[in-house]
Amino acid sequence: IFDQLKKEQPDFLSKVVLIHGDCVQPNLGLSEDDRIMLRAKVNCVLHFAATVRFDQTIRTATYINVRATRDLLRLATEMPNLKSFVYMSTAYSHCVRSSIGEEFYETPITGEKLITLVGSCSEEFLDKITPTLLESWPNTYSFTKAVAEEVVQSFSDRLSVAIVRPSIVLPTAREPLLGWTDNMYGIVGLVVGICLGLIRVARIKIDCLADMVPADYCINNAIAAAWYVGEKKNREVVGNFDNRPPIFNFVITPHAPITWRNFSMRIDAHLKRVPTKYLVWYPCCFFAENYYTYMLLNILFHHIPAHLADFVMLCLGRQPSSAIPGFSHLNYRPVDGARKIDKVMNAISYFSTREWTFSDQNTQELYRQLNDTDKEKFFFDLSNFDWNQYFYSGAEGARVYILKDPLETIPEGEKRYRKLQIYHFALVTVLCLGLLWLCYYIIKLLF
Repeated sequence: IFDQLKKEQPDFLSKVVLIHGDCVQPNLGLSEDDRIMLRAKVNCVLHFAATVRFDQTIRTATYINVRATRDLLRLATEMPNLKSFVYMSTAYSHCVRSSIGEEFYETPITGEKLITLVGSCSEEFLDKITPTLLESWPNTYSFTKAVAEEVVQSFSDRLSVAIVRPSIVLPTAREPLLGWTDNMYGIVGLVVGICLGLIRVARIKIDCLADMVPADYCINNAIAAAWYVGEKKNREVVGNFDNRPPIFNFVITPHAPITWRNFSMRIDAHLKRVPTKYLVWYPCCFFAENYYTYMLLNILFHHIPAHLADFVMLCLGRQPSSAIPGFSHLNYRPVDGARKIDKVMNAISYFSTREWTFSDQNTQELYRQLNDTDKEKFFFDLSNFDWNQYFYSGAEGARVYILKDPLETIPEGEKRYRKLQIYHFALVTVLCLGLLWLCYYIIKLLF
């Protein structure tokens, strides 16, 4: 990932200072020496650190997403050279609303009260009251991001702050590499699971719009936001913005909308073009919107096969395991794998079965204010986004950067794809014939 940077800036490490910190700890776990250095040297803060786990405990989510944000804002007030502070939130921080504008919304509790609450109660008690505390929010992640926005707003009278709200973040579209990502959280994990043949049922409302943006566009938007609030401190550069802290919704549905159906069709097309040698089964996934339909299919296509695989392995005297080559950390029993899939779907189904209306006038206006050079260098215009090109490069990127499967092994992947395709349709044929025979046998008994 840093090869191009090493060529262009061989001494880039001399420009980077690493410090030790931990967002779970008070004051971000920074030493006093580092705090002194930060006060003296920093003139722009881009706060992207967060826990993005939907099932994170309310205590840990609050410490990382709310308290760490507050403590960093406090430190920022002590920086005499600070020009701007940008907080990276999420477009789904207020997902309890069907229409989300570029404005602040009320939260059921302030950041200070939430920090005090989680710090004074036992973990067991917090687990019990979490559903009540979240109210209509689906998880601790979106809830604590909403509360963190309230914290940022409370510092707006002392600091030049802005909030960037991206929707679902996808692998990069341009830089540092095409299709690059380093994690399998959320939608990325779902897509990889489907492409490997591991996930065969997903709870998705297929004709809903799926709002997703490339990671590099999102970063460029945040950098431009930092420029804006830094310049605004001295002069008004964007006449349409008022004196409130600006919020930039970074979303794609107003410009290049795509449905989950279209999304899945494009993935399927490009999967066949660059199949991986790590395929576990022939990729074939059913989408179900209704919860009960999903649960029935989930049992049929995930849990029953997983239990059968466990049973067969035990009969053969082998330890049940579903380790994928190159993924030693995924070494678990098939039954545990089915439970992990349940966990993933429970986390994302709230977002994959609903649709939101977003406004992004501030983001569009911000891009228009950039000069031509900066528009090219910090490109984040989504008005003409090419999904076909994105999926073309994204498929190769996911193969190389997530699965660690180089493009040179495509012939091996194609061979495995064809073999599993034969196995899949042979199994489907046998099952269909068996079902027909069973129906015939039952009818014969009855009549």
